[in-house]
Amino acid sequence: MSAENCLFCRIGRGEVPSKKVFEDDSVLAFHDIHPAAPVHFLIIPKSHVDSLLTSGPEHEAVLGKMVALAPRLAKEQGCDNGFRLVINNGPDGGQEVDHLHIHILGGPRPWKRL
Repeated sequence: MSAENCLFCRIGRGEVPSKKVFEDDSVLAFHDIHPAAPVHFLIIPKSHVDSLLTSGPEHEAVLGKMVALAPRLAKEQGCDNGFRLVINNGPDGGQEVDHLHIHILGGPRPWKRL
């Protein structure tokens, strides 16, 4: 998929509205429109990367930034007692949008454990 037509690229460019959690020049975090937990937001790179399967050494800085941001943003969203990071990769991994993204899930259970 081209970055021009990618839903998450369009969200990153501000063409599609989102409920933002965080934004800077390289990443965007926003609430999931179909939350699976009381706290459920995504962190995406603003540059298009299909998935971890297609990432390479040139993506290490943004991947590190995304993971490093997760605890701070999770705490800011109320996840004081823990949270989960999920990255789905490819069709067999459950990836639904072909743009790398990290799901951050937290809050009081009853959401499903893996």
